[in-house]
Amino acid sequence: MLNSDIAARRTDAISRGVGVTTQVYAERAENAELWDVEGRRYIDFAAGIAVVNTGHRHPKVIAAVKTQLDQFTHTCHQVVPYENYVTLAERLNKAVPGNFAKKTIFVTTGAEAVENAVKIARAATNRSAIIAFTGAFHGRTFMGMTLTGKVVPYKTGFGAMMPDVFHVPFPIEMHGQTMEDSLAVLDKLFKADVDPNRVAAFIIEPVQGEGGFYEVPRAFMTKLREIADKHGILLIADEVQTGFARTGKLFAMEHFGVVADITTMAKGLGGGFPIAAVTGRAEIMDAPGPGGLGGTYGGNPIGIAAGNAVLDVIEEEGLNERAESLGNRLKQRLHSLISEVPQIADIRGPGFMNAVEFNIPGTKAPNANFANAVRAKALDKGLILLTCGVYGNVIRFLSPITIQDNIFAEAMDILEDTLRECAKEA
Repeated sequence: MLNSDIAARRTDAISRGVGVTTQVYAERAENAELWDVEGRRYIDFAAGIAVVNTGHRHPKVIAAVKTQLDQFTHTCHQVVPYENYVTLAERLNKAVPGNFAKKTIFVTTGAEAVENAVKIARAATNRSAIIAFTGAFHGRTFMGMTLTGKVVPYKTGFGAMMPDVFHVPFPIEMHGQTMEDSLAVLDKLFKADVDPNRVAAFIIEPVQGEGGFYEVPRAFMTKLREIADKHGILLIADEVQTGFARTGKLFAMEHFGVVADITTMAKGLGGGFPIAAVTGRAEIMDAPGPGGLGGTYGGNPIGIAAGNAVLDVIEEEGLNERAESLGNRLKQRLHSLISEVPQIADIRGPGFMNAVEFNIPGTKAPNANFANAVRAKALDKGLILLTCGVYGNVIRFLSPITIQDNIFAEAMDILEDTLRECAKEA
């Protein structure tokens, strides 16, 4: 079987709206390695977009899922509940930052978690407006894409967005948007467009994902918390991509010294199995009435079993510390190439949520062509990379945190060779 044969079938069978980054069709995967249907091996620095932080098919996760499969696969928690759902909720209530009583709900996807966070915030505050940030990504459902701060490809052709959603520029100093500039826009928004007493919540990614892996300035997060408290606005932290050891902490908000009222999570929680959650202050989470939250597959037993195992793996294998170590090694290798690769404009990211941004040499103009060339050449050499950023000029690194040292070293050699070759060819 050839990748090209499947690709031709895919074109005929699947909507073009479902885009793909590669034409590599997976046959099997283990930890940080993946083999396609033609038998070629790749090192996976995408991890299903930060999903398999604990690696493809981690033995402990697979064992937990197999045990659950032998017991039952679905009852719908709202019909016949099960104990491990309660256990995982208790563990998240304890783990999510904030020294206050918390409660949790489980759903299936990150977008669904965001949708429910908005519902909960509105119910708790009796307010409707939500403020998000440019460059944000919060999903492809109607509220999710409305909150998302990027038009192409997420909003194009889908008509009017949901009402009462406003955007403030995300502070990125290297792009000329300071924290003070963003706060000034927020102040003008409160004066011109929306009464702060009508705002239910701010929603923010502690580190933007699709937007380019830009970390929220610590002072900005502190100020946002102050403004929220002043006006009775809730703070929602979207930790869908940043959660579960990716940034060197279980949750990225632990880096900021302030806490959110509501936290959304998904991706890394399931270690490859679909599960998402919303955790927040108990009184806020209890605002919706019985039946107002839930879903047929919300907190499916398989995903719950995987989630409990993932938390065990993170703790037992010290993945927070491992993320810090890997990220530092990656950034050191990139810094060593700056003199040879003049397209490198910035190297950043906490823990193992890292990125390199490319500009046209000698300018501040984004260089998406170079980023795509790096991605394509690395793939040819057996390394799967992802681009991101509003301008498409950022390469993000999302390898499983469990990657073996020798495989990581091999990936770094491929990356270094790729960057040197692309710089010479540019």
